[in-house]
Amino acid sequence: MAFRHISEIVGKLDIPVDSIEPYGKHIAKIPLDNPAFKRERKGKLILVTAMTPTPAGEGKTTTVIGLGQALQQLGKKVCIAIREPSLGPCFGVKGGATGGGKSKVEPSDKINLIFTGDFPAVSAAHNLLSALINNHMYFGNKLNIDPKEILFPRTIDMNDRSLRSIAVGVGGKDFGAIAMDRFVITPASEIMAILGLSRSYSDLKERLGKMMVARSYTGEPIFASQINAHGAMSALLVDALKPNIAQTTEGVPAFIHSGPFGNIAHGTSSMMADDLALKTSDYLVTEAGFGSDLGAEKFLDLVSRVGSMPVNAIVIVGTLRAMKHHAGVKDLSAEDLKGVEEGSKNLLRHVAIIRSFGVEPVVALNRFPTDTKKEIDTLISLLRSKNVTVVMSDVYTDGGSGGIELAKEVLNHISQEPIRLKYAYEFNDPIKTKIEKIATKIYGASSVKYGKQALKDIKLIEKTGLADLPICMAKTQNSLSDNPALLNVPEGFALNVARIAISSGAGFLVPMTGDVMTMPGLPRVPASEGIDITESGDIIGLS
Repeated sequence: MAFRHISEIVGKLDIPVDSIEPYGKHIAKIPLDNPAFKRERKGKLILVTAMTPTPAGEGKTTTVIGLGQALQQLGKKVCIAIREPSLGPCFGVKGGATGGGKSKVEPSDKINLIFTGDFPAVSAAHNLLSALINNHMYFGNKLNIDPKEILFPRTIDMNDRSLRSIAVGVGGKDFGAIAMDRFVITPASEIMAILGLSRSYSDLKERLGKMMVARSYTGEPIFASQINAHGAMSALLVDALKPNIAQTTEGVPAFIHSGPFGNIAHGTSSMMADDLALKTSDYLVTEAGFGSDLGAEKFLDLVSRVGSMPVNAIVIVGTLRAMKHHAGVKDLSAEDLKGVEEGSKNLLRHVAIIRSFGVEPVVALNRFPTDTKKEIDTLISLLRSKNVTVVMSDVYTDGGSGGIELAKEVLNHISQEPIRLKYAYEFNDPIKTKIEKIATKIYGASSVKYGKQALKDIKLIEKTGLADLPICMAKTQNSLSDNPALLNVPEGFALNVARIAISSGAGFLVPMTGDVMTMPGLPRVPASEGIDITESGDIIGLS
């Protein structure tokens, strides 16, 4: 297809073309001194979330893109905001992460692979800090950093289970201090979270300096600013903080910026991008990572408060295939009315989660070719009996025209003023109270169990004066519980908190639950095996 020149795309939002930084013909960055940043917000924010994810895929990003295209077809001034894809899932689990069918962001190959260099910049800034910590210890260790208490890991944007635990400094005194170390994938880096939450260069630098990176031999916290790392790190991130803009298959402006994972970090596009989108469009469609228990909870409880982000409507994406998966059905292509009915409990739980925040959601049922009329009718009847608004979505096959009914229903649900959200917890609640409110109100847990390390972490956090920070739960995305094997709507389970990481620069606490990993591994057959190039240099196999 012929992509539109990026000047035409930014022109739809009345962003001055002479104040953008083009990356070729179809991608650009918006510098922070662009006059558009000085406008007042006027847009309505539509948040898209989903039921509990499954290996079959629910199409949340595709729905965001298709809904944006449908709103454009209805004559609305609209843009979308999504996260940048990580190379880990692209090469490992699912291939490209730019939507699908007739609802994609383009140029998808560039967006999926390196894009404008934001991820490499985050990795470079992250690993610079790691190197500076070790270098400080090598040259005298004036801060008395305990090698066993280095909290800041290293990073790489690739799934690699062999890097979950490593030893560094092996080989003699010229190789630095011997210490155990580990890698996290770049979307799990605190610096990625900081990039997504920073609202200016001064905010970025301040947050980087506030990162707790280690403890001394006497247990005192040590921050990045004490190692004089935050200035150089900020320099590496100067361009990365500028929002990226591209386009959908139907020419809807698409901000694609930052990429925190929703099961580990806060899982939303950058506040810089969201803020600019709300200032330059009448409607912003944005997504939150994974199900409503993860990305949406974090957007509503954390991001919307930190960034004063409005919420005017929420869409929950579901599929019949996902419901059958949660019901334990093995053949997702075969008609199974009982499986649909049983699995709908998971979708209804997510509806209840969104309602608990004081929002009445719209359910977008993403249609797949194997869905039968009986299955669709069964689900629609069941949902309507529960007073749930549900609309079929065909944005994958038909683009914007396949989402017209969904767009109209969302417009009917739009709140003209930002919704007064009912938060799951208050920031000044005690740490355990905040965790337990999320566990019981959102996940449906009966209790919370804290490991010895978690209890020690709570005491340290309170001693350090960080107890009022919001919570950013790290939990499997595959279950409402912390056990990925518990499908549908688990009951009577205890949420297990192993430890609590301090992301003082990002400004939140991260309870690590169950066996959640910050460094994924590759599957037996990685998606990379299907990715290749043609003789002309075209990339194939990403979608």
